[in-house]
Amino acid sequence: MVTVSTIFLFDLSAMLRFDILAWVIGIPFIALTLLLLILQQRQSRALEKDLEQLKKIKRHSIEYELVLKAMKLSIWRLDVPTQTVTFESDYRDAADTVVFPQACSVENVFKMLLPPYADQLRKTLEDVSLGKIDNYHQQYEVRILHSDQTYWGELYATVDKRDLNGNPLTLVGTSIRIDKRKEIERALIEARNHAEESDRLKSAFLANISHEVRTPLNAIVGFSEVLPMAQSDEEREQLVGLIRQNNAHLLRLFDDMVHMSRLEAGGEAVKKTRFELKPLLEEVVDRFSKELDETRVKLILQPVSPDLQPYTDRERLCDILCQYLDNAVKATPDGSITLGCELQNDVLRAWVKDTGRGIPEELCNDHLFERFVKVDEFVPGTGLGLSICRSMALSLGGKVGMESKLGEGSLFWVELPVV
Repeated sequence: MVTVSTIFLFDLSAMLRFDILAWVIGIPFIALTLLLLILQQRQSRALEKDLEQLKKIKRHSIEYELVLKAMKLSIWRLDVPTQTVTFESDYRDAADTVVFPQACSVENVFKMLLPPYADQLRKTLEDVSLGKIDNYHQQYEVRILHSDQTYWGELYATVDKRDLNGNPLTLVGTSIRIDKRKEIERALIEARNHAEESDRLKSAFLANISHEVRTPLNAIVGFSEVLPMAQSDEEREQLVGLIRQNNAHLLRLFDDMVHMSRLEAGGEAVKKTRFELKPLLEEVVDRFSKELDETRVKLILQPVSPDLQPYTDRERLCDILCQYLDNAVKATPDGSITLGCELQNDVLRAWVKDTGRGIPEELCNDHLFERFVKVDEFVPGTGLGLSICRSMALSLGGKVGMESKLGEGSLFWVELPVV
């Protein structure tokens, strides 16, 4: 009996010790398990946050790249201590022509810029390195590698990192090509200059035209008042001749202005026909022969084949040649004036050559064919004649031009397609 009780008590004691041991071991294990579960849950949440952050970064990166593409920008960084420039994403127009390597010294960048912009950028970077400025903006012109061409760029930059003393360590910047903007700027400047020049010429024209109109009008009025008091037929005939001459001058003046207005408004239709050229040239020469009879100027018509029959506007060709001859007469006090024509490859080339005063070399350009331009302000005329000639030639698909040398005379020509 004692033995059985002893065994029972021993078993009970062993079981109790086992339970206690189980609790001693189990509780920390459970606690550790719970702790691990909590840590795992926290880690899972942290991973989820990191994943969400990565997604945001990726999304922002995509948006960032999209902005760069849309703005056609490139991103670069400058390491101030080593003076090394690193070019990152580059979405500029024609990026394949960019001369900068992906990473290079800033001195190499200076060499690729045209001198004035290189000096300006060098000074700016020195100011940034010394902490004088934090941000800068500059336009510059760059040579394209292995080419004589250049392109325009614009950069914005700011300090990205500083050391403990506040000195700049890294600059970050963007660059963009602005060739199109520069073209627009140049076009606007040219348009403004042209408008200012046109305004100046128009003012000069108005001042000139008032003088040109008053001169023949004063002569007409004055001689008309004197005419009734003429004592002889010879004196009366002379006065009538002067009145007619000034009438013709005044009429030609208004004809030029009306003609120019019609050409600009497209009010005069082109009338192309096939006609004999020789009679036209003879007609033009006859118009000026009487005017030159009492001068020391000889008017010469070069031989023209009677079979030459161009297809163009006869009246406009006649007007152009008459204007050329009129200018030649004014510029030639003595010597000769030659009118000639030839046909080359279905293009009719007509010219008027004189041995007059000539034109300074700096004025021998297309500007001479602009409205209101005159070589000599003291020579009578509106400054519209050559402009009218050019407008008529262009309306026929042709062109005009001139050659001259001061003191040796001038050559004015017109080329018209005649097929």
